[in-house]
Amino acid sequence: MATKLDRLSNWLKENRITEVECLVTDLNGIARGKIAPTSKFLAERGMRLPESVLLQSVTGDYVDDEIYYELLDPADIDMFCRPDENAVFPIPWAAEPTALVIHDSYDKVGNPTDLAPRNVLKQVLKLYADRGWKPIVAPEMEFYLTKRCDDPDYPLQPPVGRSGRQETGRQSFSIDAANEFDALFEDMYAWCEAQGLDLDTLIHEEGSAQMEINFRHGDALQLADQIFVFKRTLREAAFKHGVTATFMAKPMTGEPGSAMHLHQSVLDASGRNVFSSEDGSMSELFLNHVAGLQRLIPEALPLFAPNVNSFRRFLPDTSAPVNVEWGEENRTVGLRVPDADPQNRRVENRLPGADANPYLAIAASLLCGYIGMIEGLHPTPQVKGRAYQRRNLRLPLTLEAALEAMEQSKLLERYLGRRFCRGYVAVKRVENENFKRVISSWEREFLLLSV
Repeated sequence: MATKLDRLSNWLKENRITEVECLVTDLNGIARGKIAPTSKFLAERGMRLPESVLLQSVTGDYVDDEIYYELLDPADIDMFCRPDENAVFPIPWAAEPTALVIHDSYDKVGNPTDLAPRNVLKQVLKLYADRGWKPIVAPEMEFYLTKRCDDPDYPLQPPVGRSGRQETGRQSFSIDAANEFDALFEDMYAWCEAQGLDLDTLIHEEGSAQMEINFRHGDALQLADQIFVFKRTLREAAFKHGVTATFMAKPMTGEPGSAMHLHQSVLDASGRNVFSSEDGSMSELFLNHVAGLQRLIPEALPLFAPNVNSFRRFLPDTSAPVNVEWGEENRTVGLRVPDADPQNRRVENRLPGADANPYLAIAASLLCGYIGMIEGLHPTPQVKGRAYQRRNLRLPLTLEAALEAMEQSKLLERYLGRRFCRGYVAVKRVENENFKRVISSWEREFLLLSV
């Protein structure tokens, strides 16, 4: 009987793959790994990477020595990364036949590395599996297309479309505005189809050259892999067409932010949606799940809003719900319940930013709901009408406050482990300190000659 790695080997040979990108993601969702000739990849059946890459910040810096040596071996040992045969994707834009293979990380005795984001999601999915449940998710990814710009001090601008003009004003759901970038999106869809990414609809969002791609609902781990691959694919398609695609949460002043909305439901062993009762009404488990999201999101917020820039989405009048209220068919709440038949009943978590690590955002969203289900939590009354001004369930509004809440969360530490929670908070604090060292254009404009 052929082993999994034999099947992977056969696939690589059948597709005449000459090079393999061996990848893991760090806490920010950045691809880390090695590029190897296929022959070497097949001979070694994996790779070794320093465990320290999992505590690397977005700027390439590391946490301070005290935390570094508390969480990692002082000898800076390797972790062992093994390929997942179910996470293999061709790279259509590569000059030579190349494949991307996502790896899982283990220590030297075979235990999953608890700092690795993909392992964190697997850990949460096991909680569901142990109770006979299977989460189903459907992500919606918002992003901006912008002009290429090599000066980070210069504000981003909408790109020039095929008409030769920049987009102006708000063009929500405009077909013509989306068609301005037809050639780019044709490549994107072709490449995604070649990779087996399960894309659904393309929508022009509210901002100038802001778009949204919806994924079809499915397995949580597979969808996290697909989002990770999609981000790289879209960026490459944008590069080919002379523009930039960005998943920053708030890339342009005065424009709406970009979210990663997560639709989630839970099936039992028979495939029945446990969010609906026999009579088709909301089940107790559904209400518990919503209550868990309400209770835990404020403590898990750095996993949904991981950067200083993430919190610019939550400023007043930015179209983002800054609450964990819930309601049916209500886009002003953080937890929207779309109108659906009982088998498709779900809750949409509208708080994660497009900049969030998909493995960690999905893991955190599902974990919050899981805790509500097993602890029998009860939600607040659902909101009718606008919820933007409601403040009784307001979230931390700065990265500093959010990190402090996560650091103090006993529930997150219990389920995700002290090492992961401490390491994640430490990395984000390093990034925040680096941000504070940069003098902004606002400071130069308003303080230089005024104070």
